[in-house]
Amino acid sequence: MDKLTIALCQPNLVWNNPSANRALFNQVFDDYSGKTDIFLLPEMFTTGFLTQPEQYNLLEQENTVLWMKECAAKHNAAVAGSIIVSENGRFFNRFLWVTPNGELYSYDKRHLFSLGKEDKSYSPGKSPLVFLYRGWKIRPLICYDLRFPVWSRNSFVNNVFNYDLLLVVANWPASRSFHWRQLIMARAIENQSYVVGVNRNGSDQNGWNYNGGSCLASPEGFWQPEQPNRTDDVVLVSLNNEKLIKYRKDFPFALDWDKFSIEIN
Repeated sequence: MDKLTIALCQPNLVWNNPSANRALFNQVFDDYSGKTDIFLLPEMFTTGFLTQPEQYNLLEQENTVLWMKECAAKHNAAVAGSIIVSENGRFFNRFLWVTPNGELYSYDKRHLFSLGKEDKSYSPGKSPLVFLYRGWKIRPLICYDLRFPVWSRNSFVNNVFNYDLLLVVANWPASRSFHWRQLIMARAIENQSYVVGVNRNGSDQNGWNYNGGSCLASPEGFWQPEQPNRTDDVVLVSLNNEKLIKYRKDFPFALDWDKFSIEIN
């Protein structure tokens, strides 16, 4: 598929109430069914940014995965976002990607937000993830990961790019919205890929305020939407693979990229 449409869903989440948040997104899915290839939801979309996961009802983990599979099949679109997951006695901030045919991919947040004490309760991920969807190679990140260009780095081996699209799901406070937008564009330009970031609106019980700003940046340096900090509950963006291939061919900067490895502790 040359073109890909993504619905960036950024409503005001209900604090630690998975059933209410699933109902909220059900309405969004119904409104945009047939208009998108992907429904992209924020970080911890069932709870808000909950830094004390022991307050989370672990039964909701399974309920949410089942719900994502049902919604993806019903609307013939991938459903993705991060939730709290408990595994082997540890908690993870885990990105889940569910396709219409029920395939599930997962990525655990590598960089835990120590300023918000996320590192006190959650375990970091160890491995990046790249998967294929409708002809696009996609790599997910979660919120704070966006600040780390080495971890986000694309690669170019044997004339093949590791990914075409970098997805960032976040709860990014309004006080740092300028950073959000600049970092998204920087990752797009330096990696010669599209970068899509989904945030949220409203406020949470951490005392943080959010102003949406979900957007897409292209490697040429273009925005969708052009105006910053859009606060609509849903922002639709479109990607074109033919344009991406042409840009990479016209400006083959990847041939000169440095080669390096990342040490995983």
